[in-house]
Amino acid sequence: MMRKYVQIITAIVLALLLTGCGSDHADSHHRTDSEKNRSVKVINWKKPSQNKPYPKITTNNGRFLQVSLKKQRVYVMSPKHRILYTMYASTGIHHSTPKGTYHIQQERGNFFYNGNSREGAHYWTSWKDHGIYLFHTVPTNAEGQYIKSEAQHLGKKANSHGCIRLSIPDAKWINRTVPMGTKVVID
Repeated sequence: MMRKYVQIITAIVLALLLTGCGSDHADSHHRTDSEKNRSVKVINWKKPSQNKPYPKITTNNGRFLQVSLKKQRVYVMSPKHRILYTMYASTGIHHSTPKGTYHIQQERGNFFYNGNSREGAHYWTSWKDHGIYLFHTVPTNAEGQYIKSEAQHLGKKANSHGCIRLSIPDAKWINRTVPMGTKVVID
């Protein structure tokens, strides 16, 4: 009886290891040897982009968000244009994220789903056209489950429909703490 129990446990453990379940590697893509040799950085879209506290943005301290379409980054900037924090992002394909100066709008929420694009996201915050252009997490399906294949583009290439995708904590921080009226510069 004990031997059969050990065999069952061993089979379960092997199945979990082979499918990637139960390990920290379940959410990262498998890299080839050439990718490992090039030191491709795997970005963990479940964690903050930097290992330091987010800076405080208030309506009076002049701090703002700057989005680099070229670098696929969002920077929290000081009034003197010093980078205070850097976030990995994925902006719009085919130049669909508009360039210019905008401001955080009042519309924000915990979750949305768009049936036309068959994607949703958590922690959305509007910065243009009152709910059309948003900061939000990497995409989800209709049930709110993150689409891992889309999350792998974070910080690497533009892949959205015009919104600015962020890691889960980065999007939540903007959603919960960045005040309405904060300047957003996109270039």
